[in-house]
Amino acid sequence: MREGREIILTQEGYQKLQEELDYLVNQKRKEVAERIKASIDFGDLAENSEYNDAKEEQAFVEGRIAQLNELLSRAKIINQVHDPNCVSIGSYVTLRDLETNGTNEYLIVGSIEADPSNHKISNESPVGKAIIGKKVGEIVEVEVPEGKIAYQIIGIRE
Repeated sequence: MREGREIILTQEGYQKLQEELDYLVNQKRKEVAERIKASIDFGDLAENSEYNDAKEEQAFVEGRIAQLNELLSRAKIINQVHDPNCVSIGSYVTLRDLETNGTNEYLIVGSIEADPSNHKISNESPVGKAIIGKKVGEIVEVEVPEGKIAYQIIGIRE
């Protein structure tokens, strides 16, 4: 992630990050503090694996809190698709693979929310870059390590 760069999120993505931050700050942080406090009772801290584990978890939690605060401070929420006839961030796009004739629907999101296994692809991914700004019926070619894949846009919805 480049420093100072605007982070594009859907409302759902922003909400998920906010919920994670709230959980870490209001619940997980307290749980870890309790683990540290309880592990001190186990004796010598130099050889106390429970204490060391709890301190490592604390470092992870604090690091993730800092990361989430940074992301949320630079977030730009995309509330709606600007032109429903044109692919943009926040669009659900149905693509047909012209070689296999198979179809898939994807939600176009910012890079932070990308989750290809759940059909959320980034506007910065090869497919995302190729289809942004395109309309139903258009054919795009995407460069992949194995060559080129051609897709036809067969549907766009909000």
